[in-house]
Amino acid sequence: MKWGILATGTIAKKFASTVEQMGAEGEQLVAVGSRHMESAQAFAQQYGIPRCDDSYEALAADPEVEAIYVATPNTLHYENCKLCLEQGKHVLCEKPFTISPEQAQQLYRLAEEKHLFLMEAFWIWLLPLYDRLRQILAAGTIGELKQITCQYGFVASGARKDRKFDSGLGGGALLDIGIYNLGFLRILTGQDPEKVETKEVHINEYGTDDYSRLALTYPGGCMAESVQTIGQELERNARILGTKGSIFLPDFQHAETMTLEVEGKELEVIRCPVDINGFEYEIREASRCVKQGRTGSDRYTPQDSLALTRLMYDTRMSWGMKFAGEV
Repeated sequence: MKWGILATGTIAKKFASTVEQMGAEGEQLVAVGSRHMESAQAFAQQYGIPRCDDSYEALAADPEVEAIYVATPNTLHYENCKLCLEQGKHVLCEKPFTISPEQAQQLYRLAEEKHLFLMEAFWIWLLPLYDRLRQILAAGTIGELKQITCQYGFVASGARKDRKFDSGLGGGALLDIGIYNLGFLRILTGQDPEKVETKEVHINEYGTDDYSRLALTYPGGCMAESVQTIGQELERNARILGTKGSIFLPDFQHAETMTLEVEGKELEVIRCPVDINGFEYEIREASRCVKQGRTGSDRYTPQDSLALTRLMYDTRMSWGMKFAGEV
């Protein structure tokens, strides 16, 4: 598929680098758009992209572009995706999809009306290790789920800190990395939580969250704890306890390894390495769905995306944390 990239930040560079390595699969980078021509030109030169535009509008109108990867800050996703869809482009939008469920619903509805593909780029959902994990859970190998814990934390600094703390850009730990935790819990349970309780939250001087600890209760009684912070280094590990066994993931985001224990004995260390860096699976999924004429993925569905968007929105509303300009 012929890709255009909207924005030129760090995540856009990772996406471009991934597509570069997928030429044999028919993936191409054909254009990049930025609000600053210098940025677009430098990006295009770095990744061998033939065309660069100094506006998002020009990129969206480019007839050579089939699909656009939206890589702007969180609060801009809605307007950027809407622009691309209205110009007839398929869209893969960086997570978090939008800052409110209403925005998400409008975009998925527009994609259906336009017969265009739209998906949130929640790459970990599609990792091979999680396909294997789903099989283990479905087989009842560790019994019924009883308890899940997951944590993810790093120290945001410099320009990264400015962006990730900025209320006007939809900053904060919950939307930036908490989505990985909450998405991981949905991968395991396949359901919305019945109850979400904030055990701890710290809202900084910028009006965004730099730490929170959530307790979630799922149908059937499974309890989960999710810790997310952009002010402290934490290992990205997760533990899943069932009635018959457990699973430990030393890194549930870049998930390639997990240890399975049944009845107190280590049964297996399972390894499912990624092909490139993990982003290749969302790119392949987008291309597959476009070829099949789908408006949404049947693996990471619009319903899954909406559920996570709503969960994060409701959680931060319970904190009284509204982004700059949000009513």
